[in-house]
Amino acid sequence: MATRPSKPPKDNLPPFDRPDEKKELEEQLEEGLEDSFPASDPASVTSTGIPGRPPKGKKN
Repeated sequence: MATRPSKPPKDNLPPFDRPDEKKELEEQLEEGLEDSFPASDPASVTSTGIPGRPPKGKKN
């Protein structure tokens, strides 16, 4: 008679395979995303002090 492989104890599973740990990790990820929003590199609100575009045909 063949024996069926048993499930490993919950403590031996990687963190993402433990039901209670998976929920905790998802909550920590969500909290981290909320804490870092908006992104650390927002769009610049400054603009150039020189109006218009450079003259045509001139190269530096």
